[in-house]
Amino acid sequence: MANIKRETVIEKIESLAINLSQIKDDQGEFLLDFDGLKVDDKSWHVWNWPQGVGLYGLYQYWKMTKSDTAINILEEWYEQRLLEGSPPKNVNTMAPLLTMAYLYEERGASEYLPYLEQWAEWVMYEMPRTEEDGLQHMTYGPENKNQLWADTLMMTVLPLAKIGQLLNRPEYIEEAKRQFLLHIKYLADKKTGLWFHGWTFEGNHNFASALWGRGNCWATIAIPEIIEMLDLKKGDFLYNYLVSTLEKQVEALEKYQNESGLWHTLVDDKTSYTEASASAGFAYGILKAIRKRYLSDKFLPMAERAIVAVINEINEEGALQKVSIGTGMGDDLDFYRMIDQTTMPYGQSLAILCLTEYLYKYI
Repeated sequence: MANIKRETVIEKIESLAINLSQIKDDQGEFLLDFDGLKVDDKSWHVWNWPQGVGLYGLYQYWKMTKSDTAINILEEWYEQRLLEGSPPKNVNTMAPLLTMAYLYEERGASEYLPYLEQWAEWVMYEMPRTEEDGLQHMTYGPENKNQLWADTLMMTVLPLAKIGQLLNRPEYIEEAKRQFLLHIKYLADKKTGLWFHGWTFEGNHNFASALWGRGNCWATIAIPEIIEMLDLKKGDFLYNYLVSTLEKQVEALEKYQNESGLWHTLVDDKTSYTEASASAGFAYGILKAIRKRYLSDKFLPMAERAIVAVINEINEEGALQKVSIGTGMGDDLDFYRMIDQTTMPYGQSLAILCLTEYLYKYI
């Protein structure tokens, strides 16, 4: 085991959590403009995917440690967002529903139930679809017609499956399983085992064929999550299929890990910069899959190198450094190489996730 004290890991998680809960884009530097629709991509008090990932990390941390910091941040966030009213529904605004579902299950917050019901129904019956009935990666602004993105599994499919369990809607669970199979069909690269960022049925191609880091990490996270959530058993066809898909990806990650412990923003391109948020996501998924015995522990040294590297990138303010700014679909590889880096909420979010998972090493 890497020589990191448990107290150090707890201290880092707490500082990340406090930083996350105080992020505010006062200057409007990270406002995305979609034909006049302004979307804040950085501040904490916004209902969107960066916050959704952070909420899930805080929930995992609270479950494990009963941290007052974590539960206070969680409850305040949901209370304030429900008072403001929910935003337009899309792939990314669905992300906070995953933690909402777990908190409803854990604490019986009845005010969450209408949201869980209505948003899951929207995904099932109203969300735009691609050919082959995939969940179209519709976000604020661009409809991304006929496009499948790896992000969708994390942001929309996991919440749908969890709500299906909570509300006894087996059709939601079956739909979630089908979406995993469909996304693997079009996004998992048969040559490397890594994942392409996206696929379009408009021309049938993977755009720039970018094996982009953060896109890949959503798959590394989502596969162990869905196996655990649905309690899939070894020998079940879906269990075996998901595990073999994950194993092929992780074998490739082992090959491409930078000596620093991080991965490159284009995983297979050593000329692209190393990027910490994807690396945190990889560490989380690999560690969890090893703990749950989905993967062999031969991958543990790789995950521990990544944990050390992630800790080294957390600054004194509790922010993860070397995080690529929100990244849409690129038409060429230089698009990904040129994306700026800054501290972003999903950096802290993914760091909280992986460090919380690492706490199991001390038990």
